[in-house]
Amino acid sequence: MKKILIIALVLLTTMHGYTQTKMPAIDKSPLDMAYYPANYPVLKIQDKMQEPLIARVIYSRPQKNNRNIFGELIEFGKVWRLGANEATEIEFFQNVKIGDTRIKKGRYTLYAIPTATEWTLIVNKENDTWGSFKYDEKKDVARIKLPVQKQTAPFENFTMSFSKADAGFVLLMSWDDSLVSMPITL
Repeated sequence: MKKILIIALVLLTTMHGYTQTKMPAIDKSPLDMAYYPANYPVLKIQDKMQEPLIARVIYSRPQKNNRNIFGELIEFGKVWRLGANEATEIEFFQNVKIGDTRIKKGRYTLYAIPTATEWTLIVNKENDTWGSFKYDEKKDVARIKLPVQKQTAPFENFTMSFSKADAGFVLLMSWDDSLVSMPITL
């Protein structure tokens, strides 16, 4: 009887410890993902795929929160992780071409060097990195200069999405009053 009482006490203490576990706070810059073709996972389970999966981007979505973004929070002329938290990653499921550079299928990190009128978008071999603190230019696969299109209505959340284009597709990146479009072809 004494053994049963001790076992019950240990179980109750252990269970009480599990119920007191505190979960981490929700991140202010939530992780998001975009596919090309758009809505690929949903189309796949609905058997409505008309194109094969070509690209997926995984990024965190910082918010404007009444801040001046480009030129202040994101400094002009400096490497930016293209989002928040972990550096943004893009995966190509087949070989693609960005600008004049052919990029082999695989997973890469995206960075940007923004200015007021253009961004230099960087495709880099390094993966699984936080921020741009350990950015290594020697691991660049491609760099492309892209014009900034000024928007009249600001975007509150940094957003990335893919859209079909006449030749291939584009990766759209928008935040605050800036929109940048990176063309990708096969």
